[in-house]
Amino acid sequence: MITALDHIAIAVPDLEKAIKRFMEDFGLPFEGTEEVIPAQTKTAFFPLPPTQIELVHPLEGQGPIAKYLEKKGGGLHHLCFRSDNIEEDVARLKEKGYQFLSDSPSPGAHGSKVIFIHPKSCDGVLIEISQPADEAH
Repeated sequence: MITALDHIAIAVPDLEKAIKRFMEDFGLPFEGTEEVIPAQTKTAFFPLPPTQIELVHPLEGQGPIAKYLEKKGGGLHHLCFRSDNIEEDVARLKEKGYQFLSDSPSPGAHGSKVIFIHPKSCDGVLIEISQPADEAH
């Protein structure tokens, strides 16, 4: 079941500049960075309980975020909903006709399992579903 808005992701062309903006200009608490190799991204998280802001930047200039930045520049990339059972949520949403960008969840930041719903299924918005590692079944 979907339990919360996990995070709002913003694609950024300059990660260090964006981190500085959110820390110094907005005064948000910085949780650190993480390289998510399967997604070819480097992420930075700013927790704002019960949600977070995630900055996403291409890892070594590669992957889908690099393509997004080339096409659109920086901006809102996706919304992520937290799930307590990602497999059940994916099965339920597939039954309702939602299309996903992959066949099954893959590793995400902080040891989570993640999957993305195709924007065509959600009025042009990319939606991620994430199951935190501590909620894995």
